[in-house]
Amino acid sequence: MVPDPAPRSSPSTLDGDGAAWRVLVAASDADAPTPPGLSTRAVVLRLAAGLVAVLVIVGLLATFAAQWLAEREAVNDAAGVTDVLADAVIQPALTSALADGEADAAEAMDDLVRTHVLGDDVVRVKIWSPGGTVLYADEPHLIGRTFELDEAQRQALADPATHAAVSDLSEAENEFESGTRLLEVYRPVWTPDGRDLLFEVYLPYDPVAARSADLWRGFAGVTTSSLLLLVALTAPIVWGLLRRLRGEERRRTTLLEHVVDASDAERRRIAGTLHDGPVQELVATSFAAEVAADTAGRRGDAASATALRDVGNAVRGNIRVLRSLLMDIYPPSLRAAGLRHALHDLAATARTRGVAVEVTLDGDVLPISEAREQLIYRVVQETLRNAVAHAAPCTVSVRLRRDGGDILVDVGDDGPGFDADAVARSRPDGHLGTQVLLDLCARAGAELSLRTAPGAGVDWRLRVRAADPGEEPR
Repeated sequence: MVPDPAPRSSPSTLDGDGAAWRVLVAASDADAPTPPGLSTRAVVLRLAAGLVAVLVIVGLLATFAAQWLAEREAVNDAAGVTDVLADAVIQPALTSALADGEADAAEAMDDLVRTHVLGDDVVRVKIWSPGGTVLYADEPHLIGRTFELDEAQRQALADPATHAAVSDLSEAENEFESGTRLLEVYRPVWTPDGRDLLFEVYLPYDPVAARSADLWRGFAGVTTSSLLLLVALTAPIVWGLLRRLRGEERRRTTLLEHVVDASDAERRRIAGTLHDGPVQELVATSFAAEVAADTAGRRGDAASATALRDVGNAVRGNIRVLRSLLMDIYPPSLRAAGLRHALHDLAATARTRGVAVEVTLDGDVLPISEAREQLIYRVVQETLRNAVAHAAPCTVSVRLRRDGGDILVDVGDDGPGFDADAVARSRPDGHLGTQVLLDLCARAGAELSLRTAPGAGVDWRLRVRAADPGEEPR
């Protein structure tokens, strides 16, 4: 048998041999046959998670921004301090002898630097020649050594200006520095005879970290208070929307229940009208045709008697078809006599259409709730219809059994089977059989699986919980 519309989910292998099982509808965790409603707790948790995510992102951005601003402020301050030291202390003390690399001039500069420059605010001082030779440094091992000037240092000499930045302590000239970061500032100075020299100082990085922390606390305080104010302002709006959504959900559920009840009542009305009207009239017509056939036979009119008996047989055949249709529209045995008798009635109807049906209910399956009886009945009804339409003549096996806390309904036939993937790709229009199965199982939170292959028959499996917590069987 071939299901009408295409399955809507991806395949997954279950138990069984031969073709793989395909889960068409996965079981849900809902405690009721209807989809779960809107959860206030879930909405609040999502909003809280979003707020935390925003705080984390803003905190990271504030950290980078505070670091950048603190470094900019410190660099600008360091440039100002260096300009003051260069103009007030270093420039007046420069001599041509220092530019020539004389040791006495370097010692005189060292006394000046250690007395008036070095301290908590300045940790290193260097004076360079344009060729990259260290003419003076408070670290004696650097004096007289030559290093290649970087682009910024050469630019400071070529276009006199003060340059400040965070120092790269991995360079060779910084081999005697400790820590990971320092502020490096350099600017040109001139000897009395007009020669260019480069004055360089290193300042500690600790003030940058302290200023960054202050700025971060400021950002964090403003941001957190703003977000909390936003939450306080939007919370009543969100709560009102949740109440309206829950109200709409309740109204929708009530409307669906009314629709189902109306559909059930309409099916009962149609079934009653057909049974009490056309079916009874057809029964009377069949009796009248039989009586007329007997009368014609007694008159010796064999041809008329035969024709009237053919009419009676045709009418009785139509009566059987109508009664089968009535069973499909509204099965009185499901409500009155229970699931077992209703399934046997379905099997009897299918047998009249060329399908041999075997129904097996394990002893521990019943009783179950009325909602589950209706679901099982509808699934078996639809699968038998597919077997009649696409696999007859064939043999169909229907079995209900328990599997832990679940009920398994297996419906399988030995018909020609089909390529499930090909059917999924074709997506035929106008057929609702399998779509009905999918929707029924999805609303009930049940699992529906299919196993088929060309020449291997078709197996359907419904898995539904035997009962929800607190639910009573019928």
